[in-house]
Amino acid sequence: MNDDASSAASAPAQGRDGAPGAAPAPSEQGPGPGVPRAGEALRESGGPGPADCLRPGVITLAATPIGNAADASARLRAALGCAGLIAAEDTRRLRALAQRLGVEITGRVVSLHEHNERRRAGELIEAARAGHRILVVSDAGMPSVSDPGYRLVRAAVQAGVEVTAAPGPSAVLSALALSGLASDRFCFEGFLPRRPGERRRAITALSGEERTMVLFESPRRVHETITMMAEILGQDRSAALCRELTKTHEEIRRATLGELARSTEQGVLGEVVLVVAGARPAAADPREAARTALSLAEQGMRLKDAAGQAARSAGLRPNDVYREALALRQERAAQ
Repeated sequence: MNDDASSAASAPAQGRDGAPGAAPAPSEQGPGPGVPRAGEALRESGGPGPADCLRPGVITLAATPIGNAADASARLRAALGCAGLIAAEDTRRLRALAQRLGVEITGRVVSLHEHNERRRAGELIEAARAGHRILVVSDAGMPSVSDPGYRLVRAAVQAGVEVTAAPGPSAVLSALALSGLASDRFCFEGFLPRRPGERRRAITALSGEERTMVLFESPRRVHETITMMAEILGQDRSAALCRELTKTHEEIRRATLGELARSTEQGVLGEVVLVVAGARPAAADPREAARTALSLAEQGMRLKDAAGQAARSAGLRPNDVYREALALRQERAAQ
């Protein structure tokens, strides 16, 4: 979810980073003497065994920790150890994560970021067709969710290559669950535009959204964005600012947009997820439902049935819409 991930990901990679066509085929051999094979250490502690390793010819998207390495799943650990080819948003961060997890990466590692995804997608698809075990990871969370991976998945689907996922940590779901706001219906808006004018238009377009909204924002822009939201969506709209999720200094600020705007005047540190309550549903207009009922009646439906259908769509009582439709029909006849 790092807004500045593209700059980090485009930095020169270390180790065996490179295109599949420019290096030997991915190694499917096990680690050296004395080093547990993928899944062995996990199996000793009751975790998954070799059956949990990646399947040949399949591209697997795996979620990585969003701040706490202890959240890494057993499937991710096994996949890192047995993958023949790993595509990472930032290869240096991947190797650092593997080191923290105590996992030896035996396959090749290549970069996959927004600047090379179109080109790299074709290479990964060909590697999958050749029967290699392909693992795709981003810096934090699930690939393709505000991170590289979408173009790869789309290309793989079109090419008939199977894609699966190893679920795990999610900043979106963690923030939503901790926000205290309605979670039965929500939408994810990713990062809002950086330019103030475009951001204002994006927020204005969300002013009528009735679902809870989850957004990512840079700590450098969060005060400006919340202030803009308070102006457009309303000072009293409930929201939550979720900072440094799963990390030592995790913080959840639950307040109104107006209160959050004031509390962020001095700036905010760390990764930020904003959760904003949806707009209250507009009161349905019986008159408008009556017009719909009359239109249906003119097409051959019985007025009572038409009123019932229009009422259900608007969330109104059928008898109220029926009476309104009769009155409207009389008004039209008198004109």
